[in-house]
Amino acid sequence: MIKRIFDVSVAAVGLIALSPLMLILAVLIKCDSQGPVFFKQKRIGKNFRAFLIYKFRTMKENAELSGPVITIGEDPRITRVGRFLRSAKVDELPQLINVLKGEMSLVGPRPELPRFVELFRRDYAEILTVRPGITDLASLKYQDEAKLMSQFTNPEEEYVRSILPDKIRLAKEYIDCSSIFFDLSLILRTLPKLLGCKTFSH
Repeated sequence: MIKRIFDVSVAAVGLIALSPLMLILAVLIKCDSQGPVFFKQKRIGKNFRAFLIYKFRTMKENAELSGPVITIGEDPRITRVGRFLRSAKVDELPQLINVLKGEMSLVGPRPELPRFVELFRRDYAEILTVRPGITDLASLKYQDEAKLMSQFTNPEEEYVRSILPDKIRLAKEYIDCSSIFFDLSLILRTLPKLLGCKTFSH
């Protein structure tokens, strides 16, 4: 209950305080390329309930139809403004809406695509006893995931083979250590990322 009150309070204040910035970003997105301001994608949440995650659109319209589901390195589908949004780490700000709707938390295991959840369903039966979050241990460790994945010949195969199992391990570790104070520590470790600084790996 305390966690939910904290999530709603911070998300509401955050959306109000950041609304001028988000409006500017929305205008830049619309001026830069055709398509909607928001990118919506099906993810799996608490108790295996599917929901649509919100992000600022950083790629060309219908980019998911013309390439892999995993974004790697200098993906040509990324727009000019989208590249800035990703580098500034602000493309995920709309997920505060998901938090208000009760689909996500500020801190919790990052929500995955249905296809990846099904591959590790037994693990996710444990992980999805909590709401997924905007940031977590894996978000901090894999800050430059797109750059990392660009090193592999088959990024999706490598993601399933090594990256996702490590994220699952970190998600379980978060659940074991979960508390309001641990959440606050992860938020404080995430803030430098938003300011363009590197945080230490877990």
